Amino acid sequence: MSVAAARHVLPGFRLGMGYTILYLSLIVLLPLAAMVFKSTELTAAQFWAIASGERALASLRITFGASLLAAMINAVFGVLTAWVLVRYPFPGKRFVDALVDLPFALPTAVAGITLATLYAGNGWIGRYLEPLGVKVAFTPLGIVVALTFIGLPFVVRTLQPVIEDIEPELEEAAATLGATRWQTFARVLFPAMLPALLTGFTLALSRAIGEYGSVIFIAGNMPLISEITPLLIVSKLEQYDVAGATALAVVMLVISFVLLLAVNGLQWRLANSRRAGARA
Repeated sequence: MSVAAARHVLPGFRLGMGYTILYLSLIVLLPLAAMVFKSTELTAAQFWAIASGERALASLRITFGASLLAAMINAVFGVLTAWVLVRYPFPGKRFVDALVDLPFALPTAVAGITLATLYAGNGWIGRYLEPLGVKVAFTPLGIVVALTFIGLPFVVRTLQPVIEDIEPELEEAAATLGATRWQTFARVLFPAMLPALLTGFTLALSRAIGEYGSVIFIAGNMPLISEITPLLIVSKLEQYDVAGATALAVVMLVISFVLLLAVNGLQWRLANSRRAGARA
């Protein structure tokens, strides 16, 4: 019985760890190492000149600024969408639930063309916004719209299982003790959802930073105004400036790593504080 109990469906730790390291090395570490190695063909002065150029800095500001803004928007409306889908029955619920996954299935180029058509000056939505002074297509605002569109499913799908596990009795108990709806959300529901919300935020942010297809059709791609860094990298590759493209890619890699490390650090602190609170 002891021998049977010691058996596992998956291989042991050493074999499993070996396969894990090999797989990650081939899929992640090796391509990233090749990219960094290629950028070393540049001198430090050349690398800095490319990374600190006016066009490069403008594209980095647009890329990371729009990505952060889109991820924050999805964090707010993702909570609302996930809550409605989990807690409320309504006609067409399955259809709405399927719509959340549409950005996963829709090719990014198709999404970009569709959004550009909708928000252009003569589009179904743009024709009503432009008279109000709100121009979406071919502006940085259009980039935020595209990144919000492709990032929403990450937040919603991450939150749904967590909300399903929150027992409605907790809300009833809070109401019985005299808590308002806002107090119940802030002190009972939100702390339980926060780790999953941070995970969804991180996934949406990561997806937005590297997005290309859906953005180029609605951004306008004007240097210093609405040009994203992935497009600038592609432009350098088309000019056979591989070293310059990898230099920009390395800059994006470093900034993305720092952002993800900060979010993961915040998640780790929250997890530790919850464990400490549970022990107390």
